[in-house]
Amino acid sequence: MGEQDWLGERFAQHQRRLRAVAYRMLGSRSEAEDAVQEAWLRVSRADASAVDNLAGWLTTVVARVCLNILEARRARPENPAGIQPPEPALPGRDGAGPEDEILLADSVGVALLVVLDTLTPAERLAFVLHDIFDVPFGEIAAITGRTPAAARQLASRARRRVQDASAAPEADLARRQEVVAAFLAASRGGDFRALLALLAPGAVLHADPAAVQMGAPAETRGAEAVAGFFAGRAQAARLAVVNGIPAAVWAPGGRPRVVVAFTISGGKITGIGLTADPGRLRDLDIVFPSSRGHPRARG
Repeated sequence: MGEQDWLGERFAQHQRRLRAVAYRMLGSRSEAEDAVQEAWLRVSRADASAVDNLAGWLTTVVARVCLNILEARRARPENPAGIQPPEPALPGRDGAGPEDEILLADSVGVALLVVLDTLTPAERLAFVLHDIFDVPFGEIAAITGRTPAAARQLASRARRRVQDASAAPEADLARRQEVVAAFLAASRGGDFRALLALLAPGAVLHADPAAVQMGAPAETRGAEAVAGFFAGRAQAARLAVVNGIPAAVWAPGGRPRVVVAFTISGGKITGIGLTADPGRLRDLDIVFPSSRGHPRARG
């Protein structure tokens, strides 16, 4: 067997983990596939004979490709690739492995993707690689061009952001619902100033591809731009609880068409995600305050 054939077999053996790393780094199934393919092109042109830890080396290559994609995405916000919420399985996978379990365990819907996308590329890389895939800070430092101590700080900052957004104690849920209700009222009334008061200065709006097809921007950054988009728009949106978190749902005729997820920190909205993909909507538990019981909404 030649070296190229041997390397191809080894790469195939690790491809499940590499897809999982890329998927969590990028939040997009298609981009994750592209990143893994690009990683293979780089690996196939490299000399792997002196590599002691092949799995770690392959993870590093994929992580660097993903970091480049994240940095390019951040540099060109007017032309984003579009962020998709976590999906129940990775593409082209038979059965569920440890990485699938990770994706299911930490996926709390589009809200988490909104939080992750507000991180800097280096923070997101450090958090994903260390907290989810247990990559040592020394290796993360080499990828990001920082010291291990600096890489640890990146992960720590990202972890706090994720925990702040994901942890919604009972005492906080009512306040979150008040913020969402106030946002909907301001949006319906076209009250630009009220919307600005509810949004953090660096607020980010993301829409999935289905919502983009319905006319939403794939990405909008900044409180003024986000407020400008929502002013006068939420006429048919209703306050709801989606997967246990206060949100808004556009449901003409009682059928959910778009879910609006909010990331709230310190009483301010830092991120908004629009999900309109019918398959994803079917997987969400949507409860309207006026509903009795806890029905599962179907798209």
